[in-house]
Amino acid sequence: MKKNDNIQIAIEKRIQEEVDFLNNMSPNGLYAPIAYALSNGGKRFRPRLLLMAMEMFSEVTNIGLDAAMAVEVFHNFTLLHDDIMDGADLRRGKETVHRKYDANTAILSGDAMMIYAYKKLEGLDAVLQAKVQQVFTQTALEVCEGQQYDIEFETRDFVAIEEYLEMIKLKTAVLLAASLKIGAIIAGANNEDADLIYQFGLKVGISFQIQDDILDVYGDAETFGKQIGGDIVSNKKTILMLLAQKSASKVDGKLLEHWLSKEIFNKEEKISSVTSIYNSVGVREQAETLQQEYFDEALESLDAISVSVARKQPLRTVAISLFKRNV
Repeated sequence: MKKNDNIQIAIEKRIQEEVDFLNNMSPNGLYAPIAYALSNGGKRFRPRLLLMAMEMFSEVTNIGLDAAMAVEVFHNFTLLHDDIMDGADLRRGKETVHRKYDANTAILSGDAMMIYAYKKLEGLDAVLQAKVQQVFTQTALEVCEGQQYDIEFETRDFVAIEEYLEMIKLKTAVLLAASLKIGAIIAGANNEDADLIYQFGLKVGISFQIQDDILDVYGDAETFGKQIGGDIVSNKKTILMLLAQKSASKVDGKLLEHWLSKEIFNKEEKISSVTSIYNSVGVREQAETLQQEYFDEALESLDAISVSVARKQPLRTVAISLFKRNV
């Protein structure tokens, strides 16, 4: 069995233990929704990265598994509150927490999840705990900043590409980067290597989100797992939309603004028309170039880490697999 398979099995086992424990906690009305949120599937990508970083420098330990649970609990906390803010009915094909229970329960259980994530770090010794919590706390704050920027962008007529890249860095990439850095710190990596693996995660995360924007328009619906064109329908300010607004001719620009301002429309017609504008402007190619730049920078940071090529290969493989998702 491959190491990555062992890591995935260890994560799923630990999550099930957490779910069982939480379901037996009192008051059940507080903890059962947390258990439900954690048991609701997902790729467990962030805890997997944390443990892969540990293996790159040393080996996986129970303390590392606790830290992996901390980032997974925190990640699910952000999803729980995102769903409340978005009014979402489903998460991974199941009822969202605020639909299954109610909004007040979801808010309070989400707050408890944030605190519970910190409790998972209590097993670290004093020196490690100080280092890890500094990264964890800064990241938690940055994720909230990213979410606020995303909210503000919804009502703004103009968002600069640089602003968008900063938003996706904060909302998505920093937690990937922090997961890797925390794993490296616990495994005893030096400061330079810990910073390099953080930069690797940061650039991979930004590249991943740019690709997500591309896939929303140009992906295969079955492989992508989401409705194609959903971002267009909701007027979401993705990298494609911002590049189109920047590069479109006057005619295409007016047509784009027409669709952005239109409140009643045929979804398929809007998706087709806006995609046609994207194609005429060449935003897919521009976005793919930007994605490639961030991906190349990520690999440069990984290559600079002072461990053997063989130890770095699993993370390189994961990064490449993300970069080559089916379009």
